[in-house]
Amino acid sequence: MTHPHTGPHTDPRTESGAADPHTLVVRLDSVGDVLLAGPAVRMAAAGSRRVTLLAGPLGEGAARLLPGVDEVLTFDAPWVGRRPAAVDRAETAALVEALARRRFDRALVLTSYHQSPLPIALLLKLAGVEWVGADSEDYPGSLLELRHRRAAGRHEAEAAMDLAAAAGFALPEGDHGGLTIHPPPDTGPLTGTDPYVVVHPGASAPARAWSRERARRAVAALADAGHRVVVTGGTSEKELTAAVAGEHALDLGGRTGLHELAGVLAGARAAVVGNTGPSHLAAAVGTPVVCLFSPVVPADRWAPFGVPHVLLGDQSAPCAGTREVTCPVPGHPCLDAVDDAQVLAALDRLPPASPTRAPHPARNTHPTDRTAEEACA
Repeated sequence: MTHPHTGPHTDPRTESGAADPHTLVVRLDSVGDVLLAGPAVRMAAAGSRRVTLLAGPLGEGAARLLPGVDEVLTFDAPWVGRRPAAVDRAETAALVEALARRRFDRALVLTSYHQSPLPIALLLKLAGVEWVGADSEDYPGSLLELRHRRAAGRHEAEAAMDLAAAAGFALPEGDHGGLTIHPPPDTGPLTGTDPYVVVHPGASAPARAWSRERARRAVAALADAGHRVVVTGGTSEKELTAAVAGEHALDLGGRTGLHELAGVLAGARAAVVGNTGPSHLAAAVGTPVVCLFSPVVPADRWAPFGVPHVLLGDQSAPCAGTREVTCPVPGHPCLDAVDDAQVLAALDRLPPASPTRAPHPARNTHPTDRTAEEACA
């Protein structure tokens, strides 16, 4: 029986015997999670002849935007998400067969701090993957060759890179470890060419965004202050975006896919958005972010990564650390109590967007404005 390694000096090329390996990276969550995995994916790609990314259905679109990914596989894992799929023997067997056909030399399983990598690690072993590395608080038995321990409080993007580094990977020369995607399309025909600010009012977890009425008032205040506002949202959010935009903003609800949304964000002066996928998409195209950050999850792990940003919201609210989907406190005070003056001041504090945004913004070099009132402690 192979015993798992617990140290940081395991080289998967040595373990698997492959000098130029085919690597599988697993990230089974949503858009934001997959985007935050991007730097670790590029690390794996720098040391592999080919990288396949196994994503969940919510993150598949983001996976296809990541540089370094040669193929995307999709699996609706029954242990992931707020509405997990039922356990399906046939689908699980089909995944194991698909993985086995590709003869992976090694696999990195990327998870959030509160998730276990062991269910997918078991399936990888059944598929014949000889070398698997992951962060794991639980004893992995023979499921992991690299059992890595994540540093406390580490940002999700940095934690993924730490795991990749422990597995013997490194960023390619000139890549500073920021979020990035394939270049987005020109969305000028949608937005027009005059400067604008994006407001993205929706989130898959309502606790992480303004209420509809609060977002509508903020858009009106931004317009009154002289900002041209573009409101974005998915097809299922068209009613929301129409109500929020009103007569004060351009409503693009339902008119952009993920890559087109990236183009809209790339052209913006800044984005005003909750802690949700478009916040990380804005970071991936180098756009400064005013992030309405509900403390249901910790900001040190999930704040916009690698771009100038200001966090707004009461980080000591009673909902802090609960991971609630819907705000448990009447009136949603952690975010709805953020007033228009704070939003306008946050925009003023952000630096102007660079005319030519670097594809790999430097990690930990952009200052984050923090005050006792507006930012996390």
